[in-house]
Amino acid sequence: MVKNMPTRYIGDGYWEIASRQMSIVTRSQQQRFKEAKITVIGCGGIGGETIEMLARMGVGELVLVDKDAFDLSNLNRQTLASISDLGLDKSQVACEKVRLINPYVKVTTFSEHIDQTNIDKVISDSDIVIDALDNVLTRVIVSRKAKEKEIPYIHGAIHGTLGQVTVFLPNSEKTYEEMFELHSLNKELNNDTIEALKNVTSGVPPVIGPTPNLIGCLEAFEAYKIITGVGKVTIAPKILTFDLLDLGSFRLDEI
Repeated sequence: MVKNMPTRYIGDGYWEIASRQMSIVTRSQQQRFKEAKITVIGCGGIGGETIEMLARMGVGELVLVDKDAFDLSNLNRQTLASISDLGLDKSQVACEKVRLINPYVKVTTFSEHIDQTNIDKVISDSDIVIDALDNVLTRVIVSRKAKEKEIPYIHGAIHGTLGQVTVFLPNSEKTYEEMFELHSLNKELNNDTIEALKNVTSGVPPVIGPTPNLIGCLEAFEAYKIITGVGKVTIAPKILTFDLLDLGSFRLDEI
């Protein structure tokens, strides 16, 4: 029995939660999502919304990764954050939120920063890895390992009111580093390369609430499309970009 669940939800409760989307997918397609394991790296602005949407759509298992704790500056955009959560680990708060939304989802958390020593254990047997990160170095580490293990890697990034989303499949034409022409391409991640990547993202970028949350929703739905086979996935080198200050800017480009 699931703790704190109303009696009428026990047993087939999962399918009642998913009932409103069952005219969009078949039961077998939703079953695949119910059995999927998705790793979300970053539980902040982008990650919080990604995690919530995946839970509400009925993913089977989530691996949530974030070393940071919530602070006041997170409240303008990070939907998992509240005053009562300040100082708490983001991954643990995310885990509890998932339990309250959909207790049928299995959750594993890692309260640690991703680097070359732990990335393998973190993504292990995941079906999809979602980038909800805020720095290029970690994206390179994650994208390389996902490529090596033939795991789809969903990339999302923001700056102010700007956002972008794309998906790197094992057979995509370009890798993350190739697509964005990074200095690290075809290089070992030694001290010099790592320092160069750290310098790509420096300082505190501007951000307003709707931007990361929209990206989070889009990344979650890309994962849903990959697992269920419904709709067309935004596969690299195609990339969806937008500027929320210009609603005519939503477009699908190819880099």
